[in-house]
Amino acid sequence: MSPKRLYRILAIAEAVTWTILIVAMILKYAAGFDAAVLVGGSIHGFVFLAYAFSAVLVGVNQRWSVGLVAVAVVTAVVPYATVPFDLWLVRRGRLEGGWRDERTDHPADGNWVNTLLRWFLARPVLLTVVAVLGIAAVFTALLVIGPPGGREA
Repeated sequence: MSPKRLYRILAIAEAVTWTILIVAMILKYAAGFDAAVLVGGSIHGFVFLAYAFSAVLVGVNQRWSVGLVAVAVVTAVVPYATVPFDLWLVRRGRLEGGWRDERTDHPADGNWVNTLLRWFLARPVLLTVVAVLGIAAVFTALLVIGPPGGREA
């Protein structure tokens, strides 16, 4: 899977899960179906974390600035903003190219971030396992901490 395809799939999935969360909130407040937010929020939260991870991974691979990576992650906070941002990236060619699994003559390729990226890209199964376990660990920690503002009575 190319960086472009990975990023685009998760950007769209993130927007879709916003819809799931919004519908769940409507069900909770209009119909008293509290469990809808638990399910919808959990799905959205997990996909949000997966999108954020993919934005960082693809951003490093594509040599985006730290600011652009941060904007990519922040777009997930605004409902549906990942889709227009994805289109903006495509129009500017910021998602073109494959995975940088080999060192080039680019000056940044010698830094530890790019060295770690190449190491993991050479081991895609390990990268996938570490990503899934990492996202699951963060997701679990956030569930334990609880929702922002505490639990409702």
